[in-house]
Amino acid sequence: MNISHQTVDDVNANIKVELAPEDYNPSVDKAIKEQAKKAKLPGFRPGMVPPGHIRRTYGKSILFDEINKLINDKISEYISENKLEVLGQPLPVESDADAQYNWDFNDTFTFTYEIGIAPEFETPFSKDTAFTTYDIKADDATLAERIKNLRRSYGKMTNPEVSEEGDVLYATLKQTKEEGIEKTTSVRTDIIEDAKTKKALTGLKQDDTVKIDIKKAFKVADIARILGITEDEAENLDVTKFELTVKNINRLEEADLNKEFFDKLFPAGDVTKEEEFESKVKEEVEGLFKQNSDQKLRNDIYTYGMEKVDVKFPEAFLKKWLKATNPNISDEELDEGFADFLSNLKWTIIENRIVTANSLEVKYDEVINLAKERIYSQIKMYNINDEPTDEQLGQYALQLLQDREQANRLFEEAKALKVFDYLKENVTLKPQEISYVDFEKLDKDSK
Repeated sequence: MNISHQTVDDVNANIKVELAPEDYNPSVDKAIKEQAKKAKLPGFRPGMVPPGHIRRTYGKSILFDEINKLINDKISEYISENKLEVLGQPLPVESDADAQYNWDFNDTFTFTYEIGIAPEFETPFSKDTAFTTYDIKADDATLAERIKNLRRSYGKMTNPEVSEEGDVLYATLKQTKEEGIEKTTSVRTDIIEDAKTKKALTGLKQDDTVKIDIKKAFKVADIARILGITEDEAENLDVTKFELTVKNINRLEEADLNKEFFDKLFPAGDVTKEEEFESKVKEEVEGLFKQNSDQKLRNDIYTYGMEKVDVKFPEAFLKKWLKATNPNISDEELDEGFADFLSNLKWTIIENRIVTANSLEVKYDEVINLAKERIYSQIKMYNINDEPTDEQLGQYALQLLQDREQANRLFEEAKALKVFDYLKENVTLKPQEISYVDFEKLDKDSK
């Protein structure tokens, strides 16, 4: 057997495989004998079919399968031994299909496969590379808003006689034209943008009627939801004046800061005083801010790496490979998603180069622990007082990892975290204190 590869250009190559009868016949003979032992054919006892009969009847099919297996195995070995960083999978050259073979166990076969090669580049991260890491502070206004939202989440609904700002009015909206829109629905006054409309909807009682300009009061998406129409219809309303008649007033009263409320949010007895509650909320908020800061750093590192690594890919080969592995994809769909595919591929290569160059290793325990973290977060999302044991989390994690797709996703996430932790230690980080409001502005300015 002879295997070689010829370079086409920096990112394309061909692998040529030559198979003589002595290369493939031993495995073909073995496969024929195994098939003879298993075969159940009329006129023969089970397991007693002569190999010669199997060769005459099914030989070409077995030959074809065994050659395919042999070629795939040997090409994989060749790629590994020669440390070729291949993108996608080898594809047979179409001209080989025109070759004339007898398939009589005496042919010398020659097959050519095209491969895509990952481009050469240096990873662009070192101690000379500087990034800002943000220490986001929880200001009083942010904490007050978070506490208000928590108290409202566990509050109770009341039906006062007179409306106030922030109430939800159950009302009939009637467009001021003949055969206009009429809809009885809930109207949230807290999302009204126009100060004049907000004022008009306070101090109302049941059966009171006021006129409002719905386009001044609400965003287009809110108008569509309130009136039960499409956003295009909401955008193009010819008459925007509506009569609003109050049917009922709903008010969400904030929960009292007492033991009953605290025990709904935290394990029973952990928080008994208002000061402890505020401290816990601050800890939670700043924990979320730390996640936001880390995500910002990840995004900055990703953007820097993608901009600095300017290379070409074997695009024609990759498109052909994607079509071969996704036969139902249309050319339009392929073209539409190809730029994103190349971006993901580039970053995956950057990550893999960092992993290889620095001997980073994702251990099984790390994947298990990550799975446990994700499961714990999901449980807490639905019931904050539910406290699963580590043993339970371990069992859930093992069940999750039995799904190959989930296991691969968690492995890739663990690898990305390991690369991120490595980069944080090997680039220069410049800490900067910032308010949450200013941090949000940074995020908006970068979009």
